[in-house]
Amino acid sequence: MTLVGALITLAVLLAATVALGVFVNWRQPRARHNVEHEVIEPARLGADGLGEVATLLQFSTEMCARCPGVHRTLSQIADGHDGVRHLDIDLTHRPDIAKHFHVLQTPTTLVLDRGGVVQTRFGGAPSRDVLELELNRLIAEDANV
Repeated sequence: MTLVGALITLAVLLAATVALGVFVNWRQPRARHNVEHEVIEPARLGADGLGEVATLLQFSTEMCARCPGVHRTLSQIADGHDGVRHLDIDLTHRPDIAKHFHVLQTPTTLVLDRGGVVQTRFGGAPSRDVLELELNRLIAEDANV
């Protein structure tokens, strides 16, 4: 292999690595605030109520590999904040709910305020730090009201 051929191969590998990195970073879950602010009725989801301050609503399926880890994280976060509740809704046999909430991947997490209004949406497995920031923002807004 000549020096020019080796440099071309190296450049192609570098470009492919950068493209893959950009794609993976683009796919990371981010908080979306421009969501429809629908009021969620807990009875429709089979729940007896929402959190007094906020609710972390997780949509899962039986075959979801990342859902159990997200479930543990959301439960720990909810347990660490007074008035915050975690609800995990299995969509495996509830395509009506998946369609209504436009769930295209699991896990999908919605952060609801005390009135059940969707404030933030995460597609995929959100990081604990981002969830904590969103929840703290919501709690602070609630305290200022």
